Amino acid sequence: MSRADGHAAIQALTRRFSFAAPQPREKYLIGAVSALVLVTLLAPALPAANWHIPHFIDTRTWLGVPNAGDVLSNLAFLAMAVWGSERLRARHDTPVGASWFFVGLILTCLGSGFYHLDPDMPQRLVADRLGMAVAFAGFLGIAAGERISVRAGEAVLVLMMIAGLLAAWVARENLTPWVVVQFGGMAFAVGLALTRPRPGALGVPLGGVIFFYVLAKLFELGDEIVFEATGHFVSGHTLKHLAAALAAWPVIRALRHDRQA
Repeated sequence: MSRADGHAAIQALTRRFSFAAPQPREKYLIGAVSALVLVTLLAPALPAANWHIPHFIDTRTWLGVPNAGDVLSNLAFLAMAVWGSERLRARHDTPVGASWFFVGLILTCLGSGFYHLDPDMPQRLVADRLGMAVAFAGFLGIAAGERISVRAGEAVLVLMMIAGLLAAWVARENLTPWVVVQFGGMAFAVGLALTRPRPGALGVPLGGVIFFYVLAKLFELGDEIVFEATGHFVSGHTLKHLAAALAAWPVIRALRHDRQA
């Protein structure tokens, strides 16, 4: 390798791993992450045994599958993951966190389906939450990369992946870290949704993702109400899975064009 080639390689690495002073939005990010860490460390523990009371209303079996509505509705996550992965393959650039977001949807399909086959076994919740943690980390990586900077998106992706997986594991006994990751992370996403995308960003409508997330939570809370209102046709928890899967649609829609193609 010539001296010029070596110098060019060093410059490329320097640009890739930039240690320049943080931008104003990156400073806010550091403050938000620090606040979430403090809350996790100082908040009282929530014993998991006191909170896991499975009360899913639709327990009907279909084609030999127990709790079929809540199990089979997870296939929507798989469908959105396949669709999004195909969109990514057609692009020359890969948005920060997008690949992990779709991987997380596949893991969510598998983990949630496994849990709902026998929700009376709380240890199965670990598999459910691990998939959600990966998908959530991917989404927050996308959000930070869209609204702050590429390196912020990469940092958030790594930090939330580690924090989410650890919280999902610890949630077997203490739910506090999982609650902070889930709701603190979504509050962070709401804050980013209220800011303008950075120049050159993909343009993912974060508000659309948040809308479907909130809708899924409402369906989850209204599991029995929806079941009774629809004449026992579908439960709220089944619709929760469908709404949560639709949260991937704004991301997939933003991937429809490759600006570098």
